[in-house]
Order: sequence, then C-alpha cells, then structure tokens
Amino acid sequence: MKSNNLTCPIPFNENERITMAHGGGGKAMQKLIDSCIIETFDNQYLNEKNDSSVLPITNNKIAFTTDSFVIKPIFFPGGDIGSLAVIGTVNDLAVSGAEPRYISAAFIIEEGFLINDLFRIVKSMYETARKVGVEIVTGDTKVVEKGHGDGIYINTTGIGEFNITDLPSSKKIQEGDKIIINGDIARHGMAVMAAREGLEFESTIESDCEELSTIIKKLLDEGIRIHCMRDLTRGGLVSGLVEVIQQTNLSCIIEENKIFVKDEVNAACEILGLDPLYVANEGKFVMIIHQDDENKALKILHESNSGKHAVTIGQVAKTNPGNVLIKNFLGVTRYLEMINGEQLPRIC
Repeated sequence: MKSNNLTCPIPFNENERITMAHGGGGKAMQKLIDSCIIETFDNQYLNEKNDSSVLPITNNKIAFTTDSFVIKPIFFPGGDIGSLAVIGTVNDLAVSGAEPRYISAAFIIEEGFLINDLFRIVKSMYETARKVGVEIVTGDTKVVEKGHGDGIYINTTGIGEFNITDLPSSKKIQEGDKIIINGDIARHGMAVMAAREGLEFESTIESDCEELSTIIKKLLDEGIRIHCMRDLTRGGLVSGLVEVIQQTNLSCIIEENKIFVKDEVNAACEILGLDPLYVANEGKFVMIIHQDDENKALKILHESNSGKHAVTIGQVAKTNPGNVLIKNFLGVTRYLEMINGEQLPRIC
C-alpha cells in the first residue's frame, strides 16, 4: 500500500517548476509523467503506456461522462482540484445509477507551475480514487506558455457500469413522489469563495467535496425506487430541480424550513449577496423517490456519513406543470427559476 505522505518522492527539486520542455514530448515530459503520474496511479492499464487502455466491461450498458475542472484556488478547505476532479466525475456516474469503474485524467499545466504542487494534486487524485474504488487508467499532459493558463486545469472522463436494469429517469417521476436531499447545501461554493476572498469566520467553512457512489449503491441495493437523481453542483439545488422537473408535465413544491444551511455558510452568503439555493455543492444530491419508500430511504441515509443529515424537502405535484415552487416560513409560495449566468466564478 502506498504511503499517504504528500512529500514529493520524485526526482525533482522542491521548488522546481514546469517548463515548456515538460510538454514537448521528450525526456523531460517522459520523466514527469513516469515519476509523478504513472508512479502514483500505478495500475495495470496505465502502466502499459498504450495510446488507449483496454478495459474489461461485463454488462451491455455503460455510463459515460466527461468534465473539466478550473477551480481557483486549486487548494481549498476540504479539498483541492485533484480530489474535486475525481469526486465530480464519480458523482456524475453515480446519480445515473451506475457504479464508477474507470477515469481518465488530462492535465493542462501552465509553465512555471510548481512540480511539487502537481505531485500533491496527483497524490490527492490517487487517494480519492482508491477510496471510491475506481482506477485512473489513461490520460494526457499538456503544457501552455506562462500567462496562457491559470496554474492547472484538469479534464476527466468517467466510465461506470450498470448492475441494475431499472435505471433512474425523469420519465418515471410521478405525482406524490418525495424529494430528498442528503444534507446541508452551499458549503462548497462558500468554502471556495471564502478562501479566495480571504473571508474569516469563527469556524472555517469546509467544502462538502465527497463521493456519493457508496450511499447511492446502498439505496439501490436495498430496493429504494429512485425515479430520478441529480448531483447538485453548479447552480445548486434550484438548478438541479428545475432541470429535472422541466422534463416532465409535473411540478415540485419544496419547503424552505426543511433546507439546512450552516450558520457560517449563511453568513458568507449574506456578505456576498448570494442565495444559498443557487450555490454549488460537491457532495450533495437530490433524489425523487416513490412516496412509499421515504422512511426506508431516510433510515439508510441517516446510517451513513454522507447522508446523516438527509431530509425530505418536498414532493411532486400535478399543479403548475414544469415549475419548481418553494413555500417559505410564512406559508407563502413563490416560483423558482434558474439564474442567468453564474453566481460564482470558478468554483469547480
């Protein structure tokens, strides 16, 4: 088993930086890839160094997703761009009902970037992938001139395997379905913004960056009739629900007093003039399930770290089709819509 020590064991000086030669296809590039990336991820598929990896897939259907990560700062309380890249990809697969199997990782690195920071990111990706049970099996490295990037960008592609036949789909949503979220919202976006802007609170806001595949597999294995799921990243809770409900002839009504926002997160939102309902998360998902499975699903969630604060926040209705409504503490109901543009820059 590999050491968790983040001290770079690779043959580079502590303050050595990325140069254009590291992207030139020669010895410098090969040394960087071999000693920093392949040495860390270390699996039979990657070690063959082929142009593509040959992977065993046993079922007929796979889930396939891709994403790019351009977060700033690249290291933040509760995570970094490396763990975020793996978790973001794994969660996209998990909410489709698939079990994540393989990930690719492509790095676009700016000239002058610290090699030690690159290793720290790669190590974080390895540790996160190992925890989730996926393998990073192929990838790419490119170097751009100083001033033509922003440190480092990561692109990932994920492949997942379906071990269920009844796949979640918005087409299965029906009147009376319950809407459950697995915990508090807006923590990731506010953790990144607080770190970026130097905001200080009584307690540090940490990102909720966490994989969801384990708890989702448990719910599916226990027979919870999940009609649809969404990973609540950019655009937050509202965007996730609107995206789903607009694919139906139904509506959903959520209760504001059931949605949990931590005090320090709420304070940060108020300072920056942001609505937590629209702020990004990286370890939260919403699921729309058969109403008869509500109590069983909550019991399963409450027994896990990633779902111990899970709560039912609303239900599906027939009135006002295609709309998401929220009822506030006074019983007043209003419509929720996706925002134009983004509230927060560079949070994933």
